[in-house]
Amino acid sequence: MKMNIVIDEVVKEICHAIDHGEFMEEEKADAQGFEKIKNKAENVQAIRESDDETYRSYIWKILDRILDENGDYKASDGSMVYIMPEDKARIVEQVFGMYRGLGLLDTLLMDEEITELMVNGPDNIFVEKKGRVIRLDQRICNDTDCSEEERFERGRVQLRKIIHRIVDICGREVNEANPIVDARLKDGSRVNIVLHPIAMCGDTVTIRKFSKKPMSIERLIAYGSITEEIAMKLKMLVGAKYNIFISGGTGSGKTTFLNALSNYIPHDERVITIEDSAELQITGVDNLVSLETKQANAEGKGAITIKDLIKSSLRMRPERIVVGEVRGEEALDMLQAMNTGHDGSLSTGHANSAKDMLTRLETMVLQGASGLPLDAVRRQIGSALDIIVHLSRMRDHSRKVVEITEVLGYEKGEIILNPLYVFEEDKDSTLEHVKGGLMRTKNIMQNTGKLRQAGIPEDL
Repeated sequence: MKMNIVIDEVVKEICHAIDHGEFMEEEKADAQGFEKIKNKAENVQAIRESDDETYRSYIWKILDRILDENGDYKASDGSMVYIMPEDKARIVEQVFGMYRGLGLLDTLLMDEEITELMVNGPDNIFVEKKGRVIRLDQRICNDTDCSEEERFERGRVQLRKIIHRIVDICGREVNEANPIVDARLKDGSRVNIVLHPIAMCGDTVTIRKFSKKPMSIERLIAYGSITEEIAMKLKMLVGAKYNIFISGGTGSGKTTFLNALSNYIPHDERVITIEDSAELQITGVDNLVSLETKQANAEGKGAITIKDLIKSSLRMRPERIVVGEVRGEEALDMLQAMNTGHDGSLSTGHANSAKDMLTRLETMVLQGASGLPLDAVRRQIGSALDIIVHLSRMRDHSRKVVEITEVLGYEKGEIILNPLYVFEEDKDSTLEHVKGGLMRTKNIMQNTGKLRQAGIPEDL
């Protein structure tokens, strides 16, 4: 019998033992009837509430008891199969993941090459590896001892259990009344959950993995996202406290780039970061305050929004405010903060180009202040932003900075942009591999005042 099949059998037997409270500590010898049942129930409850180390020890104990003294397991076909030490560890972690972890998702999340995990119901699992999305053969439930309909139903139940473990870990709540949840795992990975029937294909889980290593400009240079020369230019702008907005489409690396850029902030400044889900890993700043939004409770109360946090941050004596992403009416508060002495602020937003980002900002501001004249909104944007850095995900799935544009202010009904660097492909570029770099335009940088105040004689 194949080892994978044997391991599946062992896992099922251990799970059966856990579900039925078997192999608990021996009950008192004199316990009878009701007392015996009561003791067993108390033992089951104690194991369920135990810490992870104790729970793993319990699984090991069950495994040792279902193997003979030689470490052999009697398989369903009657054969005796020796379970290697490494297979024992694999079995224990698999069972632990089913009861205390995220089951199959734990294994996928441990894969360093996977950057995003997408579960579209119990039978459709996709991952992003090296910028490419691929479908996996694995399913939430791969049982072969039942019909396809029964296997799918088991997978649906297992996926719902995994979802409830995720929200328990994150301190959030998900149910039919609140079927959409954004959360964050202990390692910082960002999670979005949408329950069936809102997600018609079944419960949907999307996990954007959190890098264990803080993103740095050096790593972006190694990936080819920017050059060392451009990195030094951006370092100058951050140091001189220019208000920088990072724009780009979904998956273009905005948050990653913001994290890398944030590490250019001088270590002696007071920095307030504001995010939906805390992802930024700013290093080298001692006076750092990280704020995170809070969703409403089951009664629809207690929500803390980005808008609320921006307002609160202004009373915290910030030297810089870093907003993870601007999506709605909080855009007005962010712009007002930039216009009231909080230079050096950084943020990101979804857009297809630097010019498109301005239009998106206008729309977001008007969401929260529909009575404002468009002229006033554009003046706010034109005076608040100094630089827009636009990122793009190229056709070969690489992520690159494709535009660095100066915002010159508001004039004759329009916000004036002054492109300084634009990405151009070179002769080595192909359909499969994009080659090229940021080329300096003929436009002269005009807002050099902050550079001069910072004692920097050169321009971009």
